[in-house]
Amino acid sequence: QVQLVESGGGLVQAGGSLRLSCTASGRTFRYAMGWFRQAPGKAREFVAVISTSGGRTYYAESVKGRFTISRDNAKNTVYLQMNSLKPEDTAVYYCAAGWALRTSEGDFHSWGQGTQVTVSS
Repeated sequence: QVQLVESGGGLVQAGGSLRLSCTASGRTFRYAMGWFRQAPGKAREFVAVISTSGGRTYYAESVKGRFTISRDNAKNTVYLQMNSLKPEDTAVYYCAAGWALRTSEGDFHSWGQGTQVTVSS
């Protein structure tokens, strides 16, 4: 239903910040949007999700207080502001679109290609 493209990944030192973006193209942008990540040798895990209007958010405990998800519906874009980055945050980050405010991979119907985030110590 929607095509998603992530950008903003890169290499950053521990304690630094990075802002990821995900731009959508499709018939509508009326989706809950989530961020997931997958580290080498590990399963993909939930990071954050935001409701269609942006009024509700939910975060994984591992990133709570450090990451902020937001959206600009006029630009069809979702963001993930990542502060106080740690080496364990290193992963490929994916954005996804879903029908509701959920946290499981199966609840999202569209996925971006992913963007690499590497945090050095």
